[in-house]
Amino acid sequence: MLESTGLAVQLVSASQARNLKGRPKTDKLDAMWLARLTQWGMLRPSFVPEAAIRRVRDFARARTDLVRERTRCLQRVEKLLEDAMVKITSVARDGLKAKSVVAMVQALIAGERDPRKIADLAKGPLRGKRDQLAEALDGMFDSHHGVIAQMLLDQVAFLDQRITAMENQAIAALAQVEESWGVDTTGETGPGCGTTPDSQVLAAAHRLAEIPGISVWLAIVIIAEIGLNMALFPTPAHLVSWIGLCRSAAQSGTRHGKGKQKKGNSYARAAAGQAALGASGTATFLGERYRRIARRRGKAIAQVAVARSIMIIVWHLLNDPVARYRDLGPDWHARRTNRDKKIRTHIQGLKALGVTVAITDDEQAA
Repeated sequence: MLESTGLAVQLVSASQARNLKGRPKTDKLDAMWLARLTQWGMLRPSFVPEAAIRRVRDFARARTDLVRERTRCLQRVEKLLEDAMVKITSVARDGLKAKSVVAMVQALIAGERDPRKIADLAKGPLRGKRDQLAEALDGMFDSHHGVIAQMLLDQVAFLDQRITAMENQAIAALAQVEESWGVDTTGETGPGCGTTPDSQVLAAAHRLAEIPGISVWLAIVIIAEIGLNMALFPTPAHLVSWIGLCRSAAQSGTRHGKGKQKKGNSYARAAAGQAALGASGTATFLGERYRRIARRRGKAIAQVAVARSIMIIVWHLLNDPVARYRDLGPDWHARRTNRDKKIRTHIQGLKALGVTVAITDDEQAA
């Protein structure tokens, strides 16, 4: 409402104002004190994206919340099956995400109690586990379990429709943002342009989708949280810090302690973490980076490190619309390590012979 009147609205953390002691506590004096602090430039405004991006963010967050609710419903169905001594999810690794498992649960709801007949509904890789499925299905599933399970499955189907609707709304809302448009090979720009690899300028979401681990939808979620104007984040480090993918500084003299974990933006951090897990299994630079760190420091730290690398790449791609992602390759670390090791070995050998060597990097010279 205030923005519609032409006022420049700032959202400021209350902790900044509390740290600056001013007048006695009254509403009027508080307002005067905050106005003075703003006039003196002592309050740093928080990041608030423009209205068009906020609309995309609302749809994307609504979809995320619906997905979480859908997961809770599926967990309730699994708990119900466990209560009925049906251990089907112990055989089917994907659980109720597999269509065969849903068909088996539907058969139980319909009144079928023969484990062999229900196990025959398995498709794909589960057909080789029909004996195990029959043993897992031999439980105490009763009619009242069927009533509850059907209600939960109906709720899952309803949530699936709403998730699709929110996703379509978010895509349509982002298409109205001019900064997200691309440029086709013919030079045409607008909604839906710049979606092919040979485009002159890729659309923002498709530009980010070239990064391993990021799909078009995940790119939309990231854009919805951080916006398209990277001028608000002076460097990639500012963006990473705002998301909460780095710890706060804790340095005193020559000692560097382990700072506290920042809260940051939970939605953006979750999207970056999801992208990191998606990239972990790929034969790319990011995938190899994840595996190298996971071997030494564990998977959790590796996920955060790769998520941080992904958000740095995202900053550069959004900061320069013409830029394109170029993968360094899974052997980048090996090539760098072996090359540097060979250079050091040769230099040490030449120095031992009393020869002074001047090194010129051919890549930098090119």
